[in-house]
Amino acid sequence: MNLSPLQTAQDFEIPFEKLRSYIESENFKGYDPYDTLNSPIKFKYFGKLIPVLALQFQKRNPLNIRPLLGIKKEHNPKALGLFLYAYCKLQKHYPQKNYKKQIEELFELLKNNYSKGYSGYCWGYNFDWASSGKYIRAYSPNIVVTAFVAKGIFEYYQLTKSEEACNILKSIGLFILNDLPKTETPEGICISYTTLGIDNCYNASLLAATVLAQLYYMTKEEHYKTYALKAADFVVAKQHEDGHWNYSIDENGKERVQIDFHQGYVIDCIDDVMNYCEVENTRYKIAIEKGTAYYRQNQFFESGQSKWRLPKIYPVEIHNQTQGIITFSKMKKLNPEYLIFSKTIANWTISEMQDKKGFFYYRKLKTYTNKISFMRWGQAWMFVALTELMITLDKNTKQHA
Repeated sequence: MNLSPLQTAQDFEIPFEKLRSYIESENFKGYDPYDTLNSPIKFKYFGKLIPVLALQFQKRNPLNIRPLLGIKKEHNPKALGLFLYAYCKLQKHYPQKNYKKQIEELFELLKNNYSKGYSGYCWGYNFDWASSGKYIRAYSPNIVVTAFVAKGIFEYYQLTKSEEACNILKSIGLFILNDLPKTETPEGICISYTTLGIDNCYNASLLAATVLAQLYYMTKEEHYKTYALKAADFVVAKQHEDGHWNYSIDENGKERVQIDFHQGYVIDCIDDVMNYCEVENTRYKIAIEKGTAYYRQNQFFESGQSKWRLPKIYPVEIHNQTQGIITFSKMKKLNPEYLIFSKTIANWTISEMQDKKGFFYYRKLKTYTNKISFMRWGQAWMFVALTELMITLDKNTKQHA
């Protein structure tokens, strides 16, 4: 464990560079908590529930038997989008370090490996996914993967002013507006997670709204702004009095109660929509302030350790840790204490969950640690988190110099 906490952007460079070295040595490829069905073993032939059970078992299994099952490390489009986002941010803030090679490689991978047959560019996970109610094929597009890829390409466009990147982003807008089902209510609209049916998942809809808000920022075309604000209105209306959001709501008005890292997603997205749509909205500001206060007070211990899904404490999830670092770094503008707490979370995570090889562990439980390296779930998100934290700390230092 660290004897003294890391405080400055320069302090965090050592664990960050260890992580970057690991990621690049793996060529951005890795395993995923949900990649079991990439095995050549055809689990679905053994019955409808077998793929579900196999997937859930592997997700929890602390022993990485993927090589025995024939599962290979692969590129995950969402991870590539997150890496592209972070490298572009780094290149803009630290141009002397020159990340252009990595940036172009990631952009080319995403540009050339999208899901075909839709109104525009879109992406899905690189594995089949099964639940008791449905079976989704690999690369079937969804808004969560597509939005994080778009986030990376948007940063690429901001950095390079590439016309090709601009056209891809507009094409993603066509996918969102034409191919994803939408629920319209007096409160606003909710954009569905996948093309396969209607659902009302708050964070997924807001991720779509963020892409549309960025398109408005680029083009000043009002229809993007209209959709983005209506989607934000819908989710803001679903915030509970204490500041939290649940995960989703069905057609009967029943919410799925799940409070975890998605709280951070929602906060960040509402903030992005407001910024990129260039609006001052008191309801949005209040929602962000209440949501961030709830996130800080209820979802983390003072040590920086996150809770899993309220009220459950374990397992300590790397994704919960990373989202806390990201959101509290961004919400420094509300309260300087949030940036200090972002450092606290980062210090705890580095101390308790970073391997000597540079990667970060998946989960810590009461009696053991699942030390498997998952490229999308852990490494990509921690890469983004440390990037956001270091840049914010650096800007903060210069601002107060």
